[in-house]
Amino acid sequence: MLLAIDVGNTQTNLGLFNEQGMLIHLWRMTTTSSNTPDELQMHLDGFFRMSNVDLSHICHVAIASVVPLLTQQWSHAMKRVSQSADVYVIDATQDCGIPICVPHPHEVGADRVANAVSAYNTYGPSSIVVDFGTATNIDIVDKRGRFCGGVIMPGLLLSAHALFARAAKLSSVPLVVPSATIGTTTETNIQSGIIIGAAAQVEGMVSRIKAELGEPNAHVIATGGCANMVAGATTLFESVDLDLTVRGIYQIRTWHAKHSEHTR
Repeated sequence: MLLAIDVGNTQTNLGLFNEQGMLIHLWRMTTTSSNTPDELQMHLDGFFRMSNVDLSHICHVAIASVVPLLTQQWSHAMKRVSQSADVYVIDATQDCGIPICVPHPHEVGADRVANAVSAYNTYGPSSIVVDFGTATNIDIVDKRGRFCGGVIMPGLLLSAHALFARAAKLSSVPLVVPSATIGTTTETNIQSGIIIGAAAQVEGMVSRIKAELGEPNAHVIATGGCANMVAGATTLFESVDLDLTVRGIYQIRTWHAKHSEHTR
């Protein structure tokens, strides 16, 4: 089996794939940059016991991380779990299965590459991924099947926390899609501003991206922790795909393994 590890700034997703490439388990945990390999192994042991899976069945591990310290810690933890398992760390400067057509590939986050690869393999070329995480990333695959760049914006929850921290008279409110854009209470004013505001922001950005690409029919996909919330406030998205990133990690590792065999 292959374990795909997606280490984000706020949340870490763990996807377990069987020998046929099917995602059979998906676990989520809070990202804590101070975690040691022992603590990461403890989390992993708990997930596997909860799902009645034997850790020794892991043969391959693929890591996409935006937290460099945790890249090392997860690598150490996985080598402790299974000394026979190979650990592969995704890097945009390597062959990931699609061309990375930007001037400085080393600057591209591994999660964004995974999104692009998964979008291409699932939905085809001319795909736009909007990933609602700590930051809201937009990752673009053009009609030639190339990752050609994108957008990075402050994330929905990051913006909400900044608002609540800086505005003394505004208390935290439940983040749900309001029934109308015009709020009639402080709570619905905030919900509209945060959620419908995020939807309007990505609507505008995607419209501009399609115009620049000259691809008005590009397939638009939402993923990330807040994807369902924002998707409820817009008709922008053809697909909401919460497993997109971990599937991309699996696909990159599989591609790399096959490519390495052919070039030996």
